[in-house]
Amino acid sequence: MKFSKSFALSLVCAAILSGCGGDDGKDGTNGAQGDAGKDGVSVFVTTSDVVNTNAQHAYAVYSDSLLAAKALKAQLEVFVAAPTNENFTKAKEAWLDAREPYGESEVYRFREGPIDNLTKNDAGDWILEPEAGPEGAINAWPLAEAFIDYTIDMDGAQNPESIASISVGGNIISNLEEFPVINKEVLKSSFGGLNEAQDEANVTSGYHAIEFLLWGQDLNEDGTYTANRDYSAGYRKASDYYTVENDFEGKVGTCTSGEAGSDNALCIRRGQYLIAAADLLIDDLQAVTNAWAPGSGFHYNEFTKAENAKTSLAKILEGMGRLSYGELAGERMSIALRTDSQEDEHSCFSDNTHRDIYLDAKGIQNAFLGSYTRDTGENLQGASIYDLLVVEGHPELANKLRSALELTMAKAAVIDTNAKMGTSFDLQIQLNEFKPAVTETIKALQFQTDVINEAITALEVTTSDLKQDTEEFGG
Repeated sequence: MKFSKSFALSLVCAAILSGCGGDDGKDGTNGAQGDAGKDGVSVFVTTSDVVNTNAQHAYAVYSDSLLAAKALKAQLEVFVAAPTNENFTKAKEAWLDAREPYGESEVYRFREGPIDNLTKNDAGDWILEPEAGPEGAINAWPLAEAFIDYTIDMDGAQNPESIASISVGGNIISNLEEFPVINKEVLKSSFGGLNEAQDEANVTSGYHAIEFLLWGQDLNEDGTYTANRDYSAGYRKASDYYTVENDFEGKVGTCTSGEAGSDNALCIRRGQYLIAAADLLIDDLQAVTNAWAPGSGFHYNEFTKAENAKTSLAKILEGMGRLSYGELAGERMSIALRTDSQEDEHSCFSDNTHRDIYLDAKGIQNAFLGSYTRDTGENLQGASIYDLLVVEGHPELANKLRSALELTMAKAAVIDTNAKMGTSFDLQIQLNEFKPAVTETIKALQFQTDVINEAITALEVTTSDLKQDTEEFGG
């Protein structure tokens, strides 16, 4: 887990608060300068400083996500070549590792940035176009599992699920007639391929497609497929990848698709699908990372222009608030709790939803504190919104928002800890003794959104409605 400890700049500014009254900087960035402290060091924080820190950390978190995705692909290749149980476990572990940095990146959504809007124009240049970005191909959920591979009803029957997007019938892996080749081009998103075709649930790529191909459906652990509610992760076996080509351990020709006797071609195609999805994930993450590269990334350069500082600060705050309220508190938590639905939890196949919740909340806190701890352990710390609120003359509000974010992290940590001790999120939303932890985290996220709105007003920036992304709480 990543915890930021560096608050030096904020503490210095708080110590000399009487000299930190804010006034508009000449460059229009609302800069403020404090008097020199006892050590003779001046504190000077501008809106541009905060924006630059945020942009630099965006590059770092997407770089970490990209590197982890490449490590995931390498482990998937090892597994497909030799699908032993040991390699299967390592592939799943690599997927879990890859989710860690990406979870902290989601605060960069909802702000008209590359993750939501990045695409190429007719000339092949990267541009931002509303809702044209790769997020849907990277992290969309929930899946219509039968669009990708076989599924099984709770009574044990194979369940093809009618998918209108596939005219011949069946799923991509089994449908050799319509999909004779499986590669990343076939899996491309609604920008020209299958992903989210005709139905936003028909997701064919990204983290959760890979998750499904590794864990399978979240059914009963003992494989009997009774109607009893299951609280374990998916049950897929390594034999779903056994092929004649990877002759090992005397298991030649024992390909399964949830049951014995499957055609060898299906296990070959399942492996091809796994690698193709990883390839596409890497391509999408690479494009987003490049857009945020300091000095060379076209979005980084535009976002950090001095004349855009207040607009960029508004986008940072809007992303924090909209992720807090509509996406995390509403769509990812409240709906799952209210409906008691495994299908409405974010990482349902792997039962990793507790990390999704915790890491999203952590990303919001990072954006406020100007902090990010890389996968290498390196702590990146720069000018923060906390600092800016203090030097602009709003120290009480700075502390109020800091406390609200800390409260959310404390509440989310209970969900995370309960899951690590064996009570996964899909169980926590059902059992009465665990529901309060989920409810309290939702309330904390709602409250911190209200305080973020206060910060928006205090810093005199303009955003769209932070509560626009869900109807879960009555508008």
